[in-house]
Amino acid sequence: MNRGVKTFILLATFFVVTGSVAIIMVLPTLVTGSLISGHVQFDEVFEAADYGIEGRRVSLTTEDDHRLAAWEANTDNPKGVLMFFGGLNYPSVTAFWGHARLFAEHGYASLLVELRAHGESSGDQISLGYAEHLDVLAGLNHIRDREEYKDLPVIAYGANLGGVAAINAAGLYPELDGVISIAAFSSWSDLFRDNLYFSGAPFLLALAEKPFVNLYVLNKFGYKNKNIYPQYQIANLGDRPALLMHSEDDENVSFLNLERIMQRAPEQVEMWAREGSEHLVSTDFLYPENDPEYVERVLEFLTTNF
Repeated sequence: MNRGVKTFILLATFFVVTGSVAIIMVLPTLVTGSLISGHVQFDEVFEAADYGIEGRRVSLTTEDDHRLAAWEANTDNPKGVLMFFGGLNYPSVTAFWGHARLFAEHGYASLLVELRAHGESSGDQISLGYAEHLDVLAGLNHIRDREEYKDLPVIAYGANLGGVAAINAAGLYPELDGVISIAAFSSWSDLFRDNLYFSGAPFLLALAEKPFVNLYVLNKFGYKNKNIYPQYQIANLGDRPALLMHSEDDENVSFLNLERIMQRAPEQVEMWAREGSEHLVSTDFLYPENDPEYVERVLEFLTTNF
């Protein structure tokens, strides 16, 4: 092999390797940055009246000055309060009105809170769970200020990003009494890596991305928040109850996320791995009474622990 060919091969190798590393480094910024920038306006929103119940509009303010749209649905002599939180892109928290109606029949009041940067709440940046725990705290403080809810257990109940916020809040705020999550991801870097791999990327490429995703979120949300993700915060639950639900074939947030969270979960934490691919676990999320298995599982958890 002559010298010119060797030089060409070396240069080609250098540019291929350098280009690959550059792509790996910038991919988290390009993908995550485009996903979290801006305000989410939902295609579908729902009203309490659609479900034949009365919802009272309230406004919450977080410790970092976000204004959150929220709605209360009370019931006579409540035995607990469920705080509902929606997902990253879907659903709006208003999709939980069917849950609010159903659980009111079983003695639970509800507070539906739209996360920051979603719907009628303020903000133009999604924080991937690193700040949404403050939205849960704002709801918790509102409930604790209401005389009719004094001394009642408060359970955070969230789907997707709302589930992430609920788990993180439980780890950070001992006054939160329990958690129910649906399809929560274990960390953003885990979800990024999983989805890259399941989209067809080589395993080693997906594996190599995780540290760069971690660097991106550390830079974006601050080093002080580095441990605010469900796989870490679930260990801070102490002896409080939690029910983590996930579909085994979920294509949006893989079942691996639940398995990773459970690795660090205290022994009393319950999981429900449901057959199928429904991202929101229930086969009829808007009208959960049409899915008795789902309702029975949640009510069993609530009855046993509260």
